Amino acid sequence: MTVQASARSSRGWFAPTLAALCALAVLIGLGMWQLDRKAWKENLISTITARLAATPVVGVPPRSQWQTLERAQMEYRRVTVPVEFLNDQEALVYTIGSALRPDVKGLGYWVFTPARLPGGSIVVVNRGFVPAERKDPATRREGQVSGPVDIVGVLRWPDERGLFTPDDEPQHNIWYVRDPAVIGPAKHWGSVAPFFIDLETPEPPGSLPRAGPVELRLPDNHLQYALTWFGLALTLVGVYVAFMISRFRRRA
Repeated sequence: MTVQASARSSRGWFAPTLAALCALAVLIGLGMWQLDRKAWKENLISTITARLAATPVVGVPPRSQWQTLERAQMEYRRVTVPVEFLNDQEALVYTIGSALRPDVKGLGYWVFTPARLPGGSIVVVNRGFVPAERKDPATRREGQVSGPVDIVGVLRWPDERGLFTPDDEPQHNIWYVRDPAVIGPAKHWGSVAPFFIDLETPEPPGSLPRAGPVELRLPDNHLQYALTWFGLALTLVGVYVAFMISRFRRRA
């Protein structure tokens, strides 16, 4: 074999080999990443499940701790606390259903109501779901509970506004993110807690807004995704081996 032929032969297998190695590294990396995500998701599910099953803690973090609260440490903790709803200041947050509330279906609104704590601080309570045709408080007056009431609920943190989230409509008292820091200034709620409470009990007279327990339904498909990436990596190896065998046979 001449030097030129040898050089052409080397170029013939070097580029495909380099491309195959790069693609193989990417596929294996994606598979390993999915395995890491699987471990993270399982730990998250275990943590949240334990919190939702725990006995409610009496009270919520005091105002002095609000700025230092960590979402990862506090979200989904169940609490019981006496509050007084400020019903005339409620806000409506549009929803088309909830992955954490399977009993909520169809178009409607979450009723976000500021509530006064015994010390005078304000925390926002998601009192539950009302269908679109019952968004007017006048259609559910019996549910406007007055006076102190002991509630049980779950601490939640605000939603993030997505790229396609519509603009809020404060002039119509309609919002598209569950975020007290966004709703509060427009509603003149004053200084409110950085979290809100998803109400579990009690359900008000007339059953609206519809309160209910939060049910964890987080998908965990990471093992399936990992096997897909590893399978593609194995397929790539098979294709590369078949390609190289074919080349050697043609040369022979």
